[in-house]
Amino acid sequence: MDQTNYDRLAKRLGRVHLRQRLGLESEYEAQVFHRGTHFFHLENWYFAHAVIRGCLGLIGLHGRGRRNALKIRIVRNEVPLTALPAAFDGYTILHLSDLHLDMSEDFVHALIERVRAVDYDLCVLTGDYRYRTRGPYKPALAGFTRLRPHLKEPVYAVLGNHDTIRMVPGMEDMGIQVLLNESVRLERQGAAIHLAGIDDAHYYRVDNIHKAAHDIPHEAVSILLSHTPETYRNAAHADFKLMLCGHTHGGQICLPGGIPLITDADCPRAFARGPWRYQDLVGYTSVGAGSSIVDVRLNCLPEITLHRLRRAGTR
Repeated sequence: MDQTNYDRLAKRLGRVHLRQRLGLESEYEAQVFHRGTHFFHLENWYFAHAVIRGCLGLIGLHGRGRRNALKIRIVRNEVPLTALPAAFDGYTILHLSDLHLDMSEDFVHALIERVRAVDYDLCVLTGDYRYRTRGPYKPALAGFTRLRPHLKEPVYAVLGNHDTIRMVPGMEDMGIQVLLNESVRLERQGAAIHLAGIDDAHYYRVDNIHKAAHDIPHEAVSILLSHTPETYRNAAHADFKLMLCGHTHGGQICLPGGIPLITDADCPRAFARGPWRYQDLVGYTSVGAGSSIVDVRLNCLPEITLHRLRRAGTR
């Protein structure tokens, strides 16, 4: 990261957070290269990727799985919220997650065709824009360069465990505001709700819900963006009303009926895909639009999600 961008982020986030994030990223990459603890995560064990492809090829499912990975569904989710201002009744959020934009040119084209076909008021991105968990990030930014002109403003994002904080200046130069334990006020017809986003809580664990919620009034309707559903307890106790996340891919390669083999998230399996609830918190975990490890989807088609906010008790 050049000095200009370093100073830009340090002024905004504080030097401690920035140095912590960069230091953890460096240690993480060193462990992967030297086959430390992180090497044995399936995402980093690249020999296993070849094995998975080979096995799928032997049983005749590799081609089908690759075709499925481009069949991006449009999923519509109604979200009833108590105390939602009347001005926001019907407010629609386009939710994109786990794009892994540098994995396939065909995927970026398919994604563009899908987002062009929908109407919404706000676009949110819940992390994992790079294919690998380490290495070059500019190919992912190049994917954003293609995608961004087709996303309506405003666009807000959080980082995932595949992403580096070095991507933030490039994303924000494109008009994608990255929330790093921060919040913004969304106004409509004189009313307001609040949108907050936390830094990665899965690998780097640099999330800070207290900081993200600091400027949100207690009685306000608030939405939390988190890459992973693992923060559901803290989000509920911080009085967030809605949490949007991803990370799990819904399993990506599932048994018939969409039963995931692996979710890679420390949360109830019921929280690994689709809508869920914990106490007063309403949540939704996207199965993701992209694919990780291998560009294959079985019994778990990719999605983009349209969340329509409704005042509780109305239709």
